[in-house]
Amino acid sequence: MNHSRDTLIAAARAAAGAAYAPYSQFHVGAALGFADGSVVAGANVENASYGLTLCAETVAVARAMNDGARGGLVAVALVGGPAGKVGAGDPVTPCGRCRQVLSELAQLGGTDPVVWSEGVDGVLEVKLSTLLPHAFGPASLG
Repeated sequence: MNHSRDTLIAAARAAAGAAYAPYSQFHVGAALGFADGSVVAGANVENASYGLTLCAETVAVARAMNDGARGGLVAVALVGGPAGKVGAGDPVTPCGRCRQVLSELAQLGGTDPVVWSEGVDGVLEVKLSTLLPHAFGPASLG
């Protein structure tokens, strides 16, 4: 199933509203679109021990996998920015860790999801494999 870019971006924007970002004030929302039509969203969750902070994409993937998703990821939408100005700056793309986490879920279903990142000048569209070429994954373990 094709997911509407605008629908997924709206879901990511809504998720950003639930971000727990008292330290950075940088709210990020992610929405994952699956082949079966389902959408799973997540927001960043900061921690006073900064290294324990969870990115929105990681939260969304964990939620999806906890619900039984093992592949089928076809699209990812991201929106981020300072509280009250989400999406008003440059597009936010997944960090390196999140690229790997998204790639694991995508590889389980043999997909290469499109990643949409909204910014003030529009929506950046790129394939996950472009963001993380030659990704390490389940097949790499033998």
